[in-house]
Amino acid sequence: MNPPLTWLIIGIGFCLMEALIPSAFLESALGVSAFGVALLSLFVPGVNYQIVLWMLLSALIFWALKRFVPNRTAPALRRATEARTTTAIQPGKIGRVIYEGNSWQARCEDRQVSIEPDQEVFVLERKGNTLIVMPLSVFQ
Repeated sequence: MNPPLTWLIIGIGFCLMEALIPSAFLESALGVSAFGVALLSLFVPGVNYQIVLWMLLSALIFWALKRFVPNRTAPALRRATEARTTTAIQPGKIGRVIYEGNSWQARCEDRQVSIEPDQEVFVLERKGNTLIVMPLSVFQ
């Protein structure tokens, strides 16, 4: 099989894979670069050189397409900043709070302070699945 046809088949395969299993443009970058190497294989005789060229083009195209992929950061906390404890939060330990109708793990920002159950707390931030809180009485 001649190299241009091989690279065309590889390119079609990667583009079909991207259509079936989206991968944030990785497979399409590999496919488009394979199409480019199919054209350049008429001028670049060695298969080893073609593979290196394919890898370089893939990296370049993936880097160029990367700006179209949205960042996958954790969503910020909504405007609601108050929650209510359902369990006691001992100093330095994890407890539970009700925040926006859901039960969350929570830890007190001040590791010396304990918070009793059924207390209003202020949500300072979110770290993973744990809310960092302070008793509302501290702010009043």
